[in-house]
Formats: sequence, C-alpha cells, structure tokens
Amino acid sequence: MASLAVNIDHTATLRQARGNVSYPDPVAAAVLAELAGASGIVVHLREDRRHIQDRDVRLLRETVQTKLILEMASTKAMVATALDIKPEIVTLVPEKREELTTEGGLDLIKQETAIAKTVNTLQERGIQVSVFIDPEPDQIEIAEKIDAKMVEIHTGTFCDAKTFKEKDQAFFKIVEAVKLAHSLKLGVNAGHGLCTNTIKAFKGLSEIDEFSIGHSIISRAVFVGMDRAVKEMLELIKEL
Repeated sequence: MASLAVNIDHTATLRQARGNVSYPDPVAAAVLAELAGASGIVVHLREDRRHIQDRDVRLLRETVQTKLILEMASTKAMVATALDIKPEIVTLVPEKREELTTEGGLDLIKQETAIAKTVNTLQERGIQVSVFIDPEPDQIEIAEKIDAKMVEIHTGTFCDAKTFKEKDQAFFKIVEAVKLAHSLKLGVNAGHGLCTNTIKAFKGLSEIDEFSIGHSIISRAVFVGMDRAVKEMLELIKEL
C-alpha cells in the first residue's frame, strides 16, 4: 500500500491571514496528522514566506517523528537552510512569486546543471532529494541521470482537467511516467490537487510509493478535525 505524506502548509495560510496570531499551529497539525497515521509531514518554505515560516520548520524538525519533507526552490539561500535544518527529504520545486500554488514541475531539461548541483550538495550531506516534475519521460530520465533518489509526479493537470477526454489524456501520462520512474529504480511519489475524488483513479497503480496531499485534507479538517480527515484519506488509499 502506498503511504500518505500530509502537507500542512494551509494550516499556516489560515494563521497568516490574521498576521498577528499564533493559531492554528502547523506543529499541532503535524502531530495530529502523524497520530492519525501519516507517514510524513510536508512543508513548503517559500522564498516569500507566505505561509510556513522558518520558526515553523525548526519546531517541526524537533517534533516530527516520521519524516520531515521540505519542499523548496533550488537556490543558495534555501540550500543553506536545508543543510541547517536537515530534513529527511528535500523536494525541489519550481517557484514563482505571483502563483497561488505550484503550477507545474521543474524543467530539468533547461535546469539540469543547476539542479544536479543542488541534488549533489544535499545528498552528500545525507539529505535525500526528490524532484517535482511533470509526467514526461524526458524529465524522468534526467532525474535518474542527476542521481535524484525519487521523483514526485505532478498530478495537477489531471486533477484540474475539465473534460473526460482531458482527464483520460492526463492520467495516461501519469501512468506511463510512474511506470518509467519505477523501472529506473527511482522512488515514486505523486501529488498536487489530489482529493477524496481524484485519488480513486489511482487504483491498481502499485508503483506509487507515497501520495503527498495537503489542501484537501486541511479543508476537510476544518469541518471534521485533522484526525478524521487524515484517516479518511488513508482509508481511500488502502482501497487502491
């Protein structure tokens, strides 16, 4: 069975909406997610610090008992932060200041040299690196070439598709990408836009090691609590 890493960024989004309050606390959200069965906690420390703050990541490093997965841009400043905090895994993601959320995967074709340097720097210090990429064969092959330990396949195009045809085409690309990555001995994760409806499409795709899900779980938790929201998603994953 694939495992579930819970992204708690939007706990901090809600907190930052008021700016001068200390709640809801992302660390508390992480504890509850782990107690409910999450296999990891994901946070994206953005360069503009729009939600997760440096203090959050440091407290999470002291608190998380499963694994801490730090999403970040491939910049000197963020690499320095990662080397200081030492999460178990860094997921390298593209980042644009004006985007609401990450809009697509890294372009490893254009950025191969720079990303390879970041991967090498982090992994030499014992931090495994995943690269967040679109489900394209060329991107996966470069991920393997630069010695990334895993890939996270961007599922957003599938989740956001408006027609059945678009969904089918997007999902076919995900299936092909997941199988290729698995054949290259890469760890295979999937995430972005997944919810209680879209997760059901992944039934039988056993090559996926872990799903990374955040917004859907945090949104559900507003109504039923973090424990139930995480457990509901885990039950759906068990059925895949």
